[in-house]
Amino acid sequence: MTAAIELRNASRRFGSVVALDGVSLTIAPGEFFALLGPSGSGKTTCLRLIAGFDRPDSGSIWLDGVDVTGVPPHQRNVNTVFQDYALFPHMSVADNVAYGLRVRGVATEERRTRANEMLSLVRLESFGERRPAQLSGGQRQRIALARALINQPQVLLLDEPLGALDLKLREDMQTELKSLQQRLGITFVFVTHDQGEALSMADRVAVFNQGRIEQLDAPRELYARPDTAFVADFVGSANVVPANLAARLTNRAQAFAIRPELIEVLPIDAPPPPGQVVCDGLLVDVLYHGASSRWHVRIDDSTMIVASQAETAAAAALPAPGSRVRLAWSAASIVPLKE
Repeated sequence: MTAAIELRNASRRFGSVVALDGVSLTIAPGEFFALLGPSGSGKTTCLRLIAGFDRPDSGSIWLDGVDVTGVPPHQRNVNTVFQDYALFPHMSVADNVAYGLRVRGVATEERRTRANEMLSLVRLESFGERRPAQLSGGQRQRIALARALINQPQVLLLDEPLGALDLKLREDMQTELKSLQQRLGITFVFVTHDQGEALSMADRVAVFNQGRIEQLDAPRELYARPDTAFVADFVGSANVVPANLAARLTNRAQAFAIRPELIEVLPIDAPPPPGQVVCDGLLVDVLYHGASSRWHVRIDDSTMIVASQAETAAAAALPAPGSRVRLAWSAASIVPLKE
């Protein structure tokens, strides 16, 4: 099967800054693919190279088996949705949606018909005569999606499209986006710094760090088996135990990750559970999160381990901050990390 998108050893520099450093990846047709990473990690530069807004200094960009490295954006069968929606305030919603067809010289009646189809697709069919200022943030985002989809692109690129929305609306739009992508069956490439968005929507996620892909995997694999300390910490905030402490706990001097929800907090005098890794420390703080709390335990001068405990009677009876506690977890839940 021909890849929908392929980057072959693509690099991009801005002066002395290496924004993208020899990145290669392949995205399958119909895949929901996320580019995840902190600011400055290279994810947005990667998206811009795919869109054609920028060109690599070396390497190449391929769409549907064709080298498009030197092809301008308007000649690529891709469309982009931006965080700020980029709607025309003086145009009606319907005219905003139909704008791409108007630029291509499509007849008025066909533009109107297809714009109505797109508005129906995003469940805003009765909003065509309104102006963007009369819509909520979520509605404007859906209009931006409809406008991007009306030209039937091979690939839809989404550059942090939910970043301007509040938490509840962002969660609702995650569901909407995933459902829309599944119905249309086209390739979505989604840029985000929010690991929750990436894990909940994407089929695969590329985690970027300092211009390179640190790990590329399915969401469950990324969370359960991070390759490096960076991925373990960035995707789900795992505890990273350094090699020197790992040697004391497991007799193996290799750094490892352990998820907070897999750690049990016990009184300091609790007998060590058989077959488990045990570690004692000072309880520094307990942060309440509703159904669970996060227990911050200092093991030594350089290591803090966080455990997530369900709010139960047993958890409520644990010592207060300032007390020493015992942590325990299964050896099988340890994830060794690469250097």
